[in-house]
This record gives sequence, structure tokens and C-alpha cells, in this order.
Amino acid sequence: VTGAATGIGEAIARRLASAGASVGIADVDSDAAAHTAGLIEGAFPLAVDVTSASSTQDAVASVLARTGRLDIFVNNAGGGSGRGEGNLLERAPEEIAAMIANNLLGPLYCCREVGRLMARQGRGKIINIASIAGMIGRDRRMYYRNDKAEQPVGYAAAKAGVIGLTRDLAGLLSPMGIQVNAISPGGFDKGDLPEGFVKDYAEATMSGRMGRMGTDIRGAVVFLASPASDYITGHNLVVDGGFHCWK
Repeated sequence: VTGAATGIGEAIARRLASAGASVGIADVDSDAAAHTAGLIEGAFPLAVDVTSASSTQDAVASVLARTGRLDIFVNNAGGGSGRGEGNLLERAPEEIAAMIANNLLGPLYCCREVGRLMARQGRGKIINIASIAGMIGRDRRMYYRNDKAEQPVGYAAAKAGVIGLTRDLAGLLSPMGIQVNAISPGGFDKGDLPEGFVKDYAEATMSGRMGRMGTDIRGAVVFLASPASDYITGHNLVVDGGFHCWK
């Protein structure tokens, strides 16, 4: 699981471990990865910078040396949607490039290395973490009236790319016995959001609330990682409480 030291990645790693998996806690912050791995039975840390092709190659080689195989890969690293100036008309080019590198090039590099290994194995599950940002146009009024940094257009572009990556990679790898699917989460409350924003988001969601960290994403991951989803590939599973399809 990339980006597994904190947040949604950590929640995913914990759930997979509780289901019996030996989980690699992969993160650019090696100290945080080691800390989180120490809290999860059967987990081990991996230092990886997903924006570096050589780093992803080294990480996959480390997993292979340790476990002898790689059955499940969760392409979670990314984010940064609220950092820097969000408005594309004012956003610095280097911030745009960094976001695309972290949220699209990184997943591509990881899929290349993991796909190579799984193709040799003749089996495997790749789960890409996309976002509803790649599916809808954002109503930024919710951000403005709550004085919250807006989500950059580049983030939406990258996550739409992850959804496209998932579908086409499934076409490439499915004949080799590998399922490739995506999960698109909606907004999740990490406890650091303005109260007004949480309220506005909840009112715009069918389920009447934001996603809960540590609980709402876990079942979808286990399903796509398990034999229960062997006949599902190229699919984008939306986990957003109905936000994306409610007007």
C-alpha cells in the first residue's frame, strides 16, 4: 500500500492486515512508514518515492525479496489537493507539475513495476485510488464561504487520468490473470476541516455526512482485493455516500 503511513492509506493497510495479508507500508516518509508498520501485526516498512521510476522499481524488488510474490497492490499515494494556491489561473507552474507527478505519474510508474511482476506470476490485484474529483466539476462556493483552500483543477485532471489508467491497464493485464480496478472516494473528514465546510458537504451528500476515516473505505478495498471480485476488472467503485450523483 503506497502512502500508507497515515490517512486513508493507513486505514487500508490495517484492514488488509486484519484480513490476513502481510502488508508493506510504503511511504516517502521512511520514519513514518516504520512507525506505522510497528503498530500493525505482520506489516513491514518500505521507503518509496512514487514520482521516481527507480524508487518504485527498488520498492517492488524489496517486496519480492522479502515475500517471494506480490498478490495485491493498492496505488494510494498522492493527494496534496489543498496545498498552495488552488485557483488554476493563479497557480504556479511548478505546483501544477508536482501535483501531476505525485497523483498521475507516480501511479503510472507503480503500475508499470507491479504489472511486470504480476504478469510473471500470472495473477494479481491492482487497486488504484482515484477520486470523485476525476468525475465531476467541483462547486467551489462551498470552499469560498468556509474560507477553505479550493481543490486544484490539476488534482481533478490527475485523478481522471487514474480512472483512465485503470480501464486501459485492465485491458492490457486481464488476459494475464490480473484484475485492475479503482476506488473513487468522496470527501473524508480527517478532523481538520472547517465546521461549516463539513456541514455543507454533508448536506450535499445523499448519506448526509462525509466519509469516516478508518471505516468507510475498508470494505471496498477488501472486496476488490479478494477472490470475490475475480470477475470484476476495469471498474471504478465510487465510495462517496452518493455525493457525485445527487443534485
